[in-house]
Amino acid sequence: MAAETRHEAGEQRELLAIRRADGESRTLAASLPRLVLEARRIAANVIHGLHGRRRAGAGESFWQYRRFVSGEPSQNVDWRRSARDDHLYVREQEWEAAHTVWLWPDRSPSMAFASKTARDSKLERGLIVTFALAELLVAGGERVGIPGLMNPTSSRNVIDKMAQAMLHDDAARLSLPPSFVPSALAEIVVLSDFWSPMPEIRTTLAGLSASGAHGTLVQIVDPAEETFPYSGRVEFVEPESGGVITAGRAESWAQDYVARVALHRDEIRSETNKLDWLFSTHTTSRSAAELLLFLHSGMMVNKGGARSTVKAGRSA
Repeated sequence: MAAETRHEAGEQRELLAIRRADGESRTLAASLPRLVLEARRIAANVIHGLHGRRRAGAGESFWQYRRFVSGEPSQNVDWRRSARDDHLYVREQEWEAAHTVWLWPDRSPSMAFASKTARDSKLERGLIVTFALAELLVAGGERVGIPGLMNPTSSRNVIDKMAQAMLHDDAARLSLPPSFVPSALAEIVVLSDFWSPMPEIRTTLAGLSASGAHGTLVQIVDPAEETFPYSGRVEFVEPESGGVITAGRAESWAQDYVARVALHRDEIRSETNKLDWLFSTHTTSRSAAELLLFLHSGMMVNKGGARSTVKAGRSA
């Protein structure tokens, strides 16, 4: 009888998980238009005044004039522009060698969580920033893709393509990107709560970095996941498996919880430091534009491959 009871309980949890996943899919479909509009608004605000990711180099489009530097070949001088005043100028072309950026927004059940102090759920924040970053990158001449879901594209309607791909995605909602081999010059941005076990995170990082690609991990968390503001008898439901844990005095768990979160982040940061990848955290009580600016500045790459001085572990 005990075995049958456990079997029935397992079937009930599985049924609840299926219903929850179906409900989350419907909720995402209903909220996507709003998220797309918000992403476009944020991207428009951020891109104003920026040159995007353009760089001087071999290309056909004029970018800017700059002062001639002593020691350069004299044939670099633009004599027509230089004739206007007393200085010598060089005409620079825009570097048009686009490279690929893979974006991975975690859409697993745990990302749907939102406390009262959050501006968005973790899922909404991840999607808004993903869409907005894609818009910025395409405007700067890059190709953007989603591993296992959308091939890289430089289409101006990249946000619409992403949204459609997600709406028609029937695969399981994975927390971490599926295994694939990016090119050595590619960049990977993973937006997740990263509550996955460390062995899974290490395996994912090892696979993504094997070709030499560079990446950025951003842990998106709810304010309640940072501070654990619970007290009294509280029932916690694990969104992935449906498991339930009951705390008689939840406030007594806070210190251990905060310490374990700090340890988990230190372990992730240790792995990313080994690879020269970036790792940061972002709380949904902060603005999406702040995270977007952090990612955009951290992904600035020049022709020689030198990166900007954004520090790994900096909080976005």
